[in-house]
Amino acid sequence: MSGGLHIVIALAIGYLLGSIPFGLIFTRLAGAGDVRAIGSGNIGATNVLRTGKRWAAAATLLCDAGKGALAVYLARHFLGNIPSLVAALAAFLGHIFPVWLRFKGGKGVATFFGITLVLNLVGGVGGLLTWLAAAAVWRISSLSALVAAALTPVYFILLGEWLYAALCLLLAVIIAFTHRENIARLLRGTEPRIGRKSEPAG
Repeated sequence: MSGGLHIVIALAIGYLLGSIPFGLIFTRLAGAGDVRAIGSGNIGATNVLRTGKRWAAAATLLCDAGKGALAVYLARHFLGNIPSLVAALAAFLGHIFPVWLRFKGGKGVATFFGITLVLNLVGGVGGLLTWLAAAAVWRISSLSALVAAALTPVYFILLGEWLYAALCLLLAVIIAFTHRENIARLLRGTEPRIGRKSEPAG
């Protein structure tokens, strides 16, 4: 197959995997209704946790990370390194803009970690540990995500993975954009802490 066809296939694989709305699926299986009707209205694991269904939040976290990881793995194994980066970006954007939900998806954090863990395990673990450390200190998911996303490209640079670092930097910028409302609440001091149940989405 030609390089161009590899790119097209990587885009399709990445987007289709990334657009699977696991948060919506698991909250409905848990009997918690439509996760888009509570809290932030987001389909990610943090908002799923606000339903009080911890297993659904854990399953969402694992599957949202897994779809990013799988997209990179499949593209790298069958198509090559550059297509794997294309698949990574497509999976990430698929999660944020799923066609099935009128392009209103999650914020990309779990998918980001799944992608980075497959790109380079050491760099990915560094980013994940940064999230865990920040969450332990501040107990605020969005702040932890922003700190981890900002530092992960640095870890890849230290590992000499410049191409992966560039991709992670792009994803980190997008994560900052998807968290713009969270950033505003952080500045006001009104951002909710991890595990707090929320009122219906405004």
